[in-house]
Amino acid sequence: MVVFPNCKINIGLRIGQKRADGFHNLETVFFPILLTDVLEILPAPHQPEKTITYSQSGNNIEGAEDDNICIKAYYLLKKDFPQLPAIQMHLHKAIPTGAGLGGGSADGAFTLCLINNLFKLSLSTSQLINYALRLGSDCPFFIINQPCFATGRGEYLTPISINLSGYTMVIINPGIHINTGWAFSELSLYQNAIQTKAIPGMQEAIRQPIENWKYHLTNDFELPAFNQYPVLKTIKETLYNLGAIYAAMSGSGSTMYGIFNTDNLPGLHFSANYFVKKISL
Repeated sequence: MVVFPNCKINIGLRIGQKRADGFHNLETVFFPILLTDVLEILPAPHQPEKTITYSQSGNNIEGAEDDNICIKAYYLLKKDFPQLPAIQMHLHKAIPTGAGLGGGSADGAFTLCLINNLFKLSLSTSQLINYALRLGSDCPFFIINQPCFATGRGEYLTPISINLSGYTMVIINPGIHINTGWAFSELSLYQNAIQTKAIPGMQEAIRQPIENWKYHLTNDFELPAFNQYPVLKTIKETLYNLGAIYAAMSGSGSTMYGIFNTDNLPGLHFSANYFVKKISL
């Protein structure tokens, strides 16, 4: 069975205080994007000596194989469903990694759903969300996989209606890997600037015309990221200069995106070393 885990962008991202469990409260809008990986899982009844055989192609994923989120998802379910058979798993990685697009989270969540369907575990959406949260804060969104207002760690999800038909999104990743832990640690240096912004509630802001988003929907991680990597600020400014209606960084970066009227989409000339993708919405 083959599935196509898609990524997401954040439309606005506000980071609250650190909680007792070590996580931060946040507010954001998750919006799914049709830029996908490819994940295949097949039963492997003739390999009883090894529970899972994993292979990978496409973009490199850093870290040990045992730390791969897809493998973790399988063993998370295997613990509660010991009848799960051995499997062969192949992941083709097309979504940039460490980029604020949630590609790894999508892979983990889609693994849960694929195994649930393939082996008829009959897990409900709420059960899948609970498993997904144990894999990572962004993972529950990909169980629902529709535009959502998110709070808590990102697990409290309220589906919302956002109509972006007639627009094209340009996604640009300059190949900079931003560690999420570093991004959170840097936020304390910018708290005064973040807290003094006069901005409406995010649910109110997202309902405003897209032309107003740039005034109200901000990503708190842009302050430390732009200071450390000025090229990201330059990309955002370039997107606006080219006519983007809204431009921002997704997640903790380093992916930048701009939303354009499809009828007025300009020519784009960025470094050949950048990952650049146009996506119709």
